Amino acid sequence: MSYSVLNITTSNKTQFIDITGQITVIIDKSGVKDGACKVFVPHTTAGITINENADPDVIRDIGMLLDKTVPWNHPSYRHAEGNSAAHIKSSMMGSSIDLIISGGKLQLGTWQSVFFSEFDGPRSRKVWVKIVEG
Repeated sequence: MSYSVLNITTSNKTQFIDITGQITVIIDKSGVKDGACKVFVPHTTAGITINENADPDVIRDIGMLLDKTVPWNHPSYRHAEGNSAAHIKSSMMGSSIDLIISGGKLQLGTWQSVFFSEFDGPRSRKVWVKIVEG
C-alpha cells in the first residue's frame, strides 16, 4: 500500500477528533525530511479540517454553528437515507488537506491541529495519509 490508514471510531453524530499526533507518527516513520503530506477522508458524511486546538471551545463553536446552520431535520431535504445534513457539512469541511513537511516535521501554525470531522456518527471511519518526498 502506498499510503497509511488511520482507523477512527466516533461516538457522536457531530464530533471533531484531533489526529495531528497520529499523522506525526506516520511522518516520523516515513523518514521523509522535506515533502508533503496529503490527508484524505474517503467518506461522504465526514471531513477534515485544520483549526485551533489550544481552546476546545473553538471546535465546540464550529460544531454548534454547523448544527445550527445545517440542521439534522429540514423539510426541504430529499435524500432518502435521512442524513442530508451530514453530506452538506462534509462538503463544507472538505475531504482532503495538504500539509508541508520540513526538517522531518509537520509544519502547522502555533495553535493549529488537524481534525477529523464526523457528521453522521457514531461510526468506524478511515483516514488515508500519503507522504511524498520532495
